[in-house]
Amino acid sequence: MSVYKNDSPSFFEQAIDSVVRQSVCPDEVLLIIDGPIPDALRQKVLDKQKEFPVIRLVFLPENKGLGNALKVAVENVKYDVIARMDSDDLSSPDRFEKQLSFLEENPDVDIVGGQMVEFIDTPDNIIGQRVVPLSHDDIYNYMKSRCAFNHVTVMFKKEAVISVGNYQDWFWNEDYYLWVRMMLHGCKFANLPDVLVNVRSGIDQYARRGSMKYFKSEEGIQRYMLQHHLTSLPRYLYNVTGRFVIQVLMPNWLRGFVFRTFFRKKFVCG
Repeated sequence: MSVYKNDSPSFFEQAIDSVVRQSVCPDEVLLIIDGPIPDALRQKVLDKQKEFPVIRLVFLPENKGLGNALKVAVENVKYDVIARMDSDDLSSPDRFEKQLSFLEENPDVDIVGGQMVEFIDTPDNIIGQRVVPLSHDDIYNYMKSRCAFNHVTVMFKKEAVISVGNYQDWFWNEDYYLWVRMMLHGCKFANLPDVLVNVRSGIDQYARRGSMKYFKSEEGIQRYMLQHHLTSLPRYLYNVTGRFVIQVLMPNWLRGFVFRTFFRKKFVCG
């Protein structure tokens, strides 16, 4: 888990609690403190470390972004299997148990993720669900268009990630870039059908996913796949054109509508 200056102390506490109170508890929780953080957040981090000795801290002198922080995390983790988590989301209580059981039953799998739901304010106020494919072949095919893992849900083998160059800095897409490189090296993928993480959202979250910088980041991933023969030229042109329209040409309000309507499964309680 990476922690940085803009994280909420309260949200961080809830996220940590959802990790250390699992049905199968982690042997280590590695927190990368990505640059200077406010006193209130720092104190909360130290309090949690005192409460749960499995928490280990690595302090980085300056903030260099999520990709760099996760690279440092993978390099410093003591164990062979790593679960990814964000500092404001909530893992389901049996998340690790389900993922570890799957890896034990499928030793050839290098990474297993799962489904996620998004909520606003309280976990019971669910506004949507991002559904990803389950099987290796379906994940590989899906990756040609969109990222096939919910990053915050993944559990992977350290050796597999290190062997392809680890996380690297790639604006907003450090995870997608890593999975593509794992594809090139023939890694085995899977997702569980279960919801593993409740992701904290906001009313304007989808609307913010636009800018030329954001578009160039995603276009770079598509071009990388084209150059390495993971996708075709027609598919590349289709993907890039769609992204340019949504991320650059659309106003924020319309972009938010498109994401909520076409890229998220609506969730109805009751």
